[in-house]
Amino acid sequence: MKKTLVVLAALGALSGAAQAQEKVQVLSTQELVNTCKLPASPESRSFCVGYTSAIYDTYLATRHPQRAKPFICVKQPAPKRDDVIADFVKWAGENPQTADKPAAGTALGYLAMRFPCGKK
Repeated sequence: MKKTLVVLAALGALSGAAQAQEKVQVLSTQELVNTCKLPASPESRSFCVGYTSAIYDTYLATRHPQRAKPFICVKQPAPKRDDVIADFVKWAGENPQTADKPAAGTALGYLAMRFPCGKK
């Protein structure tokens, strides 16, 4: 029984080491732009809206108001989601240096530029 547990533990450790060496693919800005360009298929549109909404929702959920000042402030009524996505696609095309950067970081940077917070 002990030998079986030792073998299983060793296999688990090897498996964990192999997984730690895997490179996690991160969606690039260009890949997101390609998906979000119009006209988009229903699948592309769903992915685009879901991914970009998740970026913003994660920003809102992880920012602690007392410890991290907001850097994205969308005034209400908010613009239409499709308009913001179309503007992001246009902006990314005008800023080709962002093409190979991670999409989430680039999108947050764009949102901070488009919807800056006023000084208090």
